[in-house]
Amino acid sequence: MNTVIESSNATAPADIATMRETATLLLGPENGREMPPPAPDDLETLTALLRGHLQLLIPLVEARAARQPEDSIARYCALACVGEARRKLSEQASPRYGGEAGHARRLARVLRALCDHYEARGHAQR
Repeated sequence: MNTVIESSNATAPADIATMRETATLLLGPENGREMPPPAPDDLETLTALLRGHLQLLIPLVEARAARQPEDSIARYCALACVGEARRKLSEQASPRYGGEAGHARRLARVLRALCDHYEARGHAQR
């Protein structure tokens, strides 16, 4: 699937498939269970990529959710996911919660969820 999102905030379109692939590098098929952490340099690069993907996707999901009826469950769930993504972006890595690798995995999971919300609403361009 090569889904492209057009964004007025970006100079180039973002690729949902690439976003998912980035998340999979950290999570694998089992959402991070049994996945060894990447090398420190790779982890730093992946975390930066995840942050960029989230910063691009958050306003797109939020804007489209805002156009849903106010009492829509889909709107509520998408906006809750946006809030969670913003919270995770503002957090720092903590040794208590898996350090840098744990933080990157949390970013990857919320990125996957945002991709799901975006695609589930039928907004993906094919």
